[in-house]
Amino acid sequence: MDRLLEDSRVDLVVLDLMLPGEDGLSLCRRLRTHSVVPVIMLTAKSEELDRIIGLEMGADDYLSKPFNPRELLARIRAILRRANAAAPLVGRRGHMLAFLGWHIDCALRELKDPDGTRIVLTSAEFCLLQVLCERPGRVLSRDQLLDLTQGRSAGSFERSIDVLISRLRRKIERDPHDPAIIKTVRSSGYLFAASVDAS
Repeated sequence: MDRLLEDSRVDLVVLDLMLPGEDGLSLCRRLRTHSVVPVIMLTAKSEELDRIIGLEMGADDYLSKPFNPRELLARIRAILRRANAAAPLVGRRGHMLAFLGWHIDCALRELKDPDGTRIVLTSAEFCLLQVLCERPGRVLSRDQLLDLTQGRSAGSFERSIDVLISRLRRKIERDPHDPAIIKTVRSSGYLFAASVDAS
């Protein structure tokens, strides 16, 4: 995997959790230190906790064995569509979004902090942040966020949104435990509380 990623252009990694030697979680964690390539995790384990751990490590999606190969293909296509970015809601394709000194380049799929430092986001994290920024001040339920970022065909589960929100907060909030930008609205969902400028 390391050699192929270094020598070739890789669009997506399908990673088995149960591998001899270094396991899939360790590989995913290591992969996330230097790459934003989308990852689908495969595992014989179907417990929700295992799926959450996989997502926490940086996987974009999760599929339990046994599975229909057509479902895997559908998930791969869905992730690649998201990675290629559908046309945004606000403004033209390839627009810029800004909030509290942060800048999002939707064409380059790049986030920069107020100091101009590039912040590495996975494909799933970027899609979620873009969806939230394009709807500031609006409460979005987990179901809505799933539909807007992943689509129901992906068969994702609501907790995956919570995991992604937690990962985003660690990257953009001053205090992830007392978030000021992405707020939780009890029993309703999430709200992007910052003002957003689009250009």
